[in-house]
Amino acid sequence: MTLDQLRRTFQGRSPGLMGVHTHYAVLVPVVEAQGGPSLLFEVRASTLIRQPNEVCFPGGKVEPGETPQDCALRETGEELSIPPSDISLIGPLDCLAHASSSLLHPFLAQIRLDRLSPNPAEVQETFLVPLSFFQSNPPLSYSYPLVPQVGADFPYDLIGFPQGYPWRAGQGEVPIYLYQGHAIWGLTGRIVRWVTEQLS
Repeated sequence: MTLDQLRRTFQGRSPGLMGVHTHYAVLVPVVEAQGGPSLLFEVRASTLIRQPNEVCFPGGKVEPGETPQDCALRETGEELSIPPSDISLIGPLDCLAHASSSLLHPFLAQIRLDRLSPNPAEVQETFLVPLSFFQSNPPLSYSYPLVPQVGADFPYDLIGFPQGYPWRAGQGEVPIYLYQGHAIWGLTGRIVRWVTEQLS
């Protein structure tokens, strides 16, 4: 190992988020509707193995060689049959880090509904919610503790804490918006809340 090797490895690189192994991307679709700008949501098909019947935005796992933005556009095409020509990207939103060592990349974009045709294998239904609804109706908010559970075999002696270590606990928060029989919650709810906060 030489100093030149260190420079070649680290100089000029863009920082990422340490510990992230999987990247996901979603499109946050905005539609110009009668009630003003509205967000388009999906309800996942009941036949899906992961998160059936949940409300979400179109998106999925970023494939090798694909950018998060490309992933969001591809998944929107696969799930809703909306081509890139009907999508006008507004900009990236803040990313969300998940406890499962994954990072979610949301992209806000205006879409046209002319050719909207949900794929029944993935999408049960779609619905619109005016942004003004979220601005006037704060979410219900629930929290739960994130408690470190360290195995009995952890080598406390090796790190100089033979009596144990005061691991720091955390807290998870779950915002829930209720709209016409739909629960918009979890990561989707967090994205909606973040967008709404930026507009206040």
